[in-house]
Amino acid sequence: MQDYVQRKTLVGEVVSNKMDKTVTVRVDRLVRHPMFLRYMRRSRRFMAHDEQNACQPGDKVRIVESRPLSRRKRWRVMAIVERAVTEATRRTP
Repeated sequence: MQDYVQRKTLVGEVVSNKMDKTVTVRVDRLVRHPMFLRYMRRSRRFMAHDEQNACQPGDKVRIVESRPLSRRKRWRVMAIVERAVTEATRRTP
């Protein structure tokens, strides 16, 4: 029998790609305030492994949990969900 491990996946925005094969991904979530019952946006940053150096700041990516790759890097970029709109990709009529 084969053991199947369901790994955690998160979707976030790339905020930095200044390192080689590593990106910083900010993952936002909504949390309800216990007293005021309003929703607040909370964020956390993860270091993720980007093998092809394909991610750019502003890209929306899906990251998946993995074994430790370095001291702070425990996630891998699984897919680029949406590319960032930049001057090079923006079309002008």
